Parts: sequence; structure tokens; C-alpha cells
Amino acid sequence: MKKALTPGDEFLAKQRLLVISPHADDESFGCAGTIARIKDLGGEAYVMCVSVGTLKHFDGTPDLVTGSRRESEFLAVMNYLGVDDWDILFRDAETHLRLDMMPRRDLVHKIEEDSRLALNRLKPTMLAIPVSSYNQDHEAVFRAAFTAARPGVPEHKPFQPVVIGYNNTSLFWSLEREKFHPNFYVDITGYLDKKLHALSMHHSQMREAVHHSSLQNVEHMARLRGSEISVEAAEGYMLFRQAL
Repeated sequence: MKKALTPGDEFLAKQRLLVISPHADDESFGCAGTIARIKDLGGEAYVMCVSVGTLKHFDGTPDLVTGSRRESEFLAVMNYLGVDDWDILFRDAETHLRLDMMPRRDLVHKIEEDSRLALNRLKPTMLAIPVSSYNQDHEAVFRAAFTAARPGVPEHKPFQPVVIGYNNTSLFWSLEREKFHPNFYVDITGYLDKKLHALSMHHSQMREAVHHSSLQNVEHMARLRGSEISVEAAEGYMLFRQAL
């Protein structure tokens, strides 16, 4: 006998989710379990990655992580999660980690109009954006995406009924007024392994325990969020808008 859908299943199965990811890997840190669950239920999921670029990491190694490697890892994760489509807005090293230098209006226009997955084209029913962070690219993308999602007359501007902000393992380092306080949860009990595997495919970005970007820490966080709603694992979000 087929298992009956829960109210959460019924809600997620109807969604066209767009995740806006500042860099390749942020979508998996914050939303991989949600993406996997929505796809499993027959919903749609899309990822807009704003920037990939060559970068030297502050991890004690002299090697550069190339933009092409970041893109290759990202594409492998998109295939693994089975997203309906994806887009990368910028691939140049000059823009990467300098999104805050771009006029906000230009970045808003990319998100709202220019991208293949732009809000006005895709018309997502659920929009997941990074919350504000000390990372300048995350901050720039949050502000631009929040602006792009501003409400308007639906006949003239597509409206996203659900707008949520997703977590990142680096958010512990923030001002008290900017702390991440989840008030919207997605049970990913059956999808935690898939989330962790998706993250592991961003191999250039993973760190060993006890680093906050280790797989162990991500699992601990998912299980902590799960304990907050009495399930085994969850992804927590900040709910910015829910219009049903």
C-alpha cells in the first residue's frame, strides 16, 4: 500500500523551488535535503549560482582552487540532486568575492530579469535565498535577492508566495541582531545521507572535523535542527514571507 502523503509532503510536492546560491556549495549547505525531498515528491527545483571563480583558500595550502573545478563540482551536484535546471551568472575571477562592488541594481536585474532562471521568467512558488553574513558576496546576494522578491501587483510582477532564508555553517560568527533564528523547518530525515553526499561532491570546499564546513558539523547541525521539531534531521530556514 502506498504511503499517504503528509501535509508537508502535499505542500512541497506542489512547489517550484528556486535556490539562489552565492557560490557553488552554498545550495547544498543550506538546501540539499529540501531539494532532494521536493524532487522525490514530484515538485520542481532549480538553482541559480551567482559566482564561481579561482580562489586561494585560507587553509594552509598554497594551491589555487580554480573556477573550472568549482563549476565541475557544481554540475556534478546538480546532476546528483536531479534539479530541473541551473544557471551560473558569473565565471570570472574579478567578480568572484567582489559582488559587493557591483551596483546592486545590476545584480537585482540579473536575478529578476537576465538569468535563464530569473524570477520573472521562472516564476517560482518558493524562493530560498542566503541570509545576511559577514561574507561580502553572501551579503550582496541577500540584499539583491530580497529586493528582487519585493511584492508587487501580480499582473505586472510575478509574486513568490514563499520566501525563505537558508542556513550556512559560518553564520555562528555574526552580530547578535543578525543571528540565524529558524522558524520554518523541512524534515529531511530520509534525505540526510543525500545532503551529505551532495556536499562531499564539493570536494574542494570540504574541510576536516572540527572545521565548521566539515561533513560532521553539517550532520550535527541537521540533527540539531531535527531535534527542534522532534524528527531525526531537518533544514532550518528563516521565513520572510508566506502568502497562501
